[in-house]
Amino acid sequence: MSREALDALASLVFPAPCRICEATLTTASRIPVCYTCLDSLQPLSGAICQKCGRPFVSVPASTGGQLLCHLCRRDAYGFDVARSFAAYNDPMVRAIVLLKYHAVTPLGGWFAARLAEMIAREPETFAADVVVPVPLHASRLRERGYNQADLIARPLARRLGLPLRTYLLVRTKPRPNKLKLTRKERWQTVRGAYAMRADSKIDKVRVLLVDDVFTTGATLDACARVLRQAGASRVVALTVARVAPAWLPVSSETIEEPAKG
Repeated sequence: MSREALDALASLVFPAPCRICEATLTTASRIPVCYTCLDSLQPLSGAICQKCGRPFVSVPASTGGQLLCHLCRRDAYGFDVARSFAAYNDPMVRAIVLLKYHAVTPLGGWFAARLAEMIAREPETFAADVVVPVPLHASRLRERGYNQADLIARPLARRLGLPLRTYLLVRTKPRPNKLKLTRKERWQTVRGAYAMRADSKIDKVRVLLVDDVFTTGATLDACARVLRQAGASRVVALTVARVAPAWLPVSSETIEEPAKG
């Protein structure tokens, strides 16, 4: 019996809804998301800031031959380059929530495949020696049981044939319990919140720093500055999704940690 026939039979015997749009799944898959929803998670297109990857609603005048956003013109970020796979729209919000809070771990591999495709198109931009996921604080890791950034970084490192270095960075300060943070609060809460693990050595190492969502860039900036201070020669930040004010999703609040109690 063909794989397609087996999938169709499985969908009849074990019907299940897509975890994003709730339509009945017609094929059996480790990822409980229909092909239509997966196909809606399309790569970003159009002009972007050549440093942080922020999409432009209207293209500004170039600065020294480069297109830079207002933050990168002020050299606000500590990483060398940042890129994201797709827009943080409603389907992406729901997909990230499934990975981040509901342990749909196969999505990490699917996201990793998309990021590997990006890297293959721009190998010089993403040249790296190690892959490092943005860490969770120990208390959050114990509570959740896994780090969503690691679920993306681990299969990505395998695809790239690069070593994964989960131990290089540690988060020393927990995230506040407040469900939603302002832009200013996001920058304040990560200030001094990351450190290198004792005896870690990355002198002259090129780091590919991986996270799920680029919101303000504060987390990636904080991690990158610690890595550069420890001797990393280059830090490239890579995320699955990118938030931009022009197309904030209606349900953006769903990405925040669900309230307890």
